[in-house]
Parts: sequence; C-alpha cells; structure tokens
Amino acid sequence: METPMTKNLMIYVFPFVLVALGACAAHPGPIIDQRGVNMSAYADDLAECESYADAIKVREGAAKGAVGGAAVGAAAGAISGDAGRGAGYGAIYGAAESGNEADRDKHAVVKRCLTGRGYKVLN
Repeated sequence: METPMTKNLMIYVFPFVLVALGACAAHPGPIIDQRGVNMSAYADDLAECESYADAIKVREGAAKGAVGGAAVGAAAGAISGDAGRGAGYGAIYGAAESGNEADRDKHAVVKRCLTGRGYKVLN
C-alpha cells in the first residue's frame, strides 16, 4: 500500500540516490608514482585491492541512511506541519551522506592496500 510518506520517498529520494551513486563511480582511482613500477603487476594488485574494498556496500549504506534520514526528517517536518516532505528531504540527506561516506571508505581501503604493497599513492 502506498502511503504519502512512501510516495515522497519515491519522488524525492530514489532519483537523487541514483545520481549520487552514479557520481561515486566517477570518483578518480588512486594515482601512483609510476617510476620503477611494473604496470602489469600494479594492475593485478589494484584489482585485488579493489576486491577487498568491495566488502563495503555503498548502496546498502545509502539505503540505511535514507531510512534514518527519513525518520529524523519526518519528526522535524511534523513540527512544521509537513512530516511527509520532511521525511523526503531527510531521506535525501541521509542517503547522500551515508553513500558518500561508504564511497570514501572504499577509496581509503584501496589506497591503504596499495601503500601496504609498496606503491607510492599520490592522492
């Protein structure tokens, strides 16, 4: 059954979440100092480090953030008389913030992994 809150989530949140998660994919990968580096071995190491980072689930984090944000937004919106709109805006904020945090964590894992393997990561 579709409630006003569910409708607000669909209208306001899901398109934004898709765009925000698409932006995560555009985040640049690690930049390394290539001097003296066997690029074939680097490609293998990068793929393995990225597989470790895949343990961090960006979409699931964004979805959980949307739910938490919706709850907080609904409570704040209830004060102003529009809980549905507050829930929608809260969900947008929660999804974006949680998704961005998970994306940053993924990139940090890859960079730490590469550094641990002896690469000089520049970014």
